[in-house]
Amino acid sequence: MAKTKQETAGFSSAEAAFNAIDKKLWTPGSGCSGALDYMEQSSWLLFLRYLDAREHERQLDASMTGNTYTPALPKKLRWSTWAYPVKSDGTFDYDRALKGDTLIQFIQHELFPGLRRLKEETTETDSIQYRIGAIFEQLNCRFTDGYLLREVIQLMQPLKFQTETDRHEMSVAYEKRLGEMGNAGRDGGQYYTPRPLIRVMIRLLDPQIGEKFDDGACGSGGFLCEAYRYMREKARNDPKAYEILQHKTFTGGEVKPLAYVTAQMNCILHGLESPNITFGDTLANKIADFTDRDRVHVIGANPPFGAGANKLNQQNFTVTTSETALMFMEYFMAKLKKGGRAAIIIKNTFLSNTDAASVAVRRMLLAKCQLKWVLDLPQKVFTAGVHTVVLFFTKDGPTTLPIHYYQLDLKGVSLGKTRPLRETDLAEFEALVKKSGFPADGGLKASECPSHWQVDPKTVDEETVDLTVKNPNMEEVKLPSAAECREEIKAALAEIAAVIEGW
Repeated sequence: MAKTKQETAGFSSAEAAFNAIDKKLWTPGSGCSGALDYMEQSSWLLFLRYLDAREHERQLDASMTGNTYTPALPKKLRWSTWAYPVKSDGTFDYDRALKGDTLIQFIQHELFPGLRRLKEETTETDSIQYRIGAIFEQLNCRFTDGYLLREVIQLMQPLKFQTETDRHEMSVAYEKRLGEMGNAGRDGGQYYTPRPLIRVMIRLLDPQIGEKFDDGACGSGGFLCEAYRYMREKARNDPKAYEILQHKTFTGGEVKPLAYVTAQMNCILHGLESPNITFGDTLANKIADFTDRDRVHVIGANPPFGAGANKLNQQNFTVTTSETALMFMEYFMAKLKKGGRAAIIIKNTFLSNTDAASVAVRRMLLAKCQLKWVLDLPQKVFTAGVHTVVLFFTKDGPTTLPIHYYQLDLKGVSLGKTRPLRETDLAEFEALVKKSGFPADGGLKASECPSHWQVDPKTVDEETVDLTVKNPNMEEVKLPSAAECREEIKAALAEIAAVIEGW
């Protein structure tokens, strides 16, 4: 019987092999100090191993289609030359393999510089050589111990990428590490959006073959990967559709080097081998210059927030602000084609902030788009504890139909690392949205479900454009006023004083 799991260097699965690699990366000499560093160093090695494993298949494809075969890398830079050379009988050639200081010197002075030059040596920005060069522009080898690196290479060599089953298993193992990176300190959380949430968002957006899908703040590529998987299932036996998905469907952008690299690798492992992800600041694009050719049918995204936008980028937008999430909201609205649809994760304070920029962007949203649904998520859906909402809208405004709200109530379940969000948690919400016919509106009335209600856009205050989540089906807990708190404190102190006097 054929095995469905990879047997890797004595390990029962790719997951076990990854665990062994992580253990090695804990060792002094790897240059790694945490999950983010592990991800970076294992990703560039995995990427080069993948290129080498797929080279034979690329050669066969070229011969079958009558195209000229061009190796992805010059011979000296190939994994099979410097990392894992073999003898004529196919066994590992230990004598020819680089080791120790010689290995580190080769990587620092020949491998990385050579890979980076590939971007300069090609004019075809959609070629694999250009993409390799762009990726390695953002990377550095942290290893200082060449013998330790040799051990990591030996563990990575047996990983398999040839079949869809192989790549699926690899993608599952890789996604697990992305989740761990999201739980890590520093800025790891910004790269990872819970996949159950993304999958539900993608199913509701329902992207079709021939439509363009974009995520201008793609992080580790979760929206691109899940959208590709969803669309691929629709046309599994259609070669023409496969080519459209590979080359004419997905675009993205990412400004952080580590996220850019992990997004590329994550897409590749999910089967999307030519993701058109641009490294750079998406907000540097001037939205006034967009033509219909630049626009897309579907957007799914979780943009970063914070006052991090530079002055130059602020000039690209009509609303003046340094808050990146607000700039991305305007970008998404400009990026959508007429009739296009989007699902955007954003901090819940976007709905209520009273600053001029927030009010202006909300007003723009209601004027240009039909805001269909607001999904209010529990605070601990994200490991950082940020309270977020998901906005579902279509670019065929202004908003005239009732805005549906849904407040996800997990009834006492505490989300966290040991109990993350599950797709089943969102089943009721997904059913309600599908019943309403998103992106069309089937006139769904407020249901008896206490988590669901509607807001007539005519009742939204024209001055504040306040869209705050206020569930009319839940009793509002009235907090005591400051004066009441002071009186309670005084009374408590008096009781304590009386007890002390009685001693």
